Amino acid sequence: MHQDLKLENWIAVCAIDQIVPDTGVCALLNGRQVAVFRIGSDQPRVFAIDNFDPNAQAAVLSRGLVGSLGERIVVASPIYKQHFDLESGECLEAPHHSVASYPARLEGGKVWIAP
Repeated sequence: MHQDLKLENWIAVCAIDQIVPDTGVCALLNGRQVAVFRIGSDQPRVFAIDNFDPNAQAAVLSRGLVGSLGERIVVASPIYKQHFDLESGECLEAPHHSVASYPARLEGGKVWIAP
């Protein structure tokens, strides 16, 4: 998906085994909190969005519940339950409160994010 980005732009944030399947963790990326999610266990996929929920004015998205709405993989914010698309960062209930998404990939057992 984002393979065209130069390797030097990618930052290893953690080992994939440090994220429980279908949950998220928070990583600090160039001074910014990023919510990193692992979806699946056998062939995991990884996603990264801003950790700050603009609806709740709190850095909590990494602690939200992961699920799907139709074809979209989302996280529900733990405070007001708005859903954020893990691929695009779009807030489904309030698009004006969408967050940034970041290219994420798995390589060598590590999760890599491009800031």
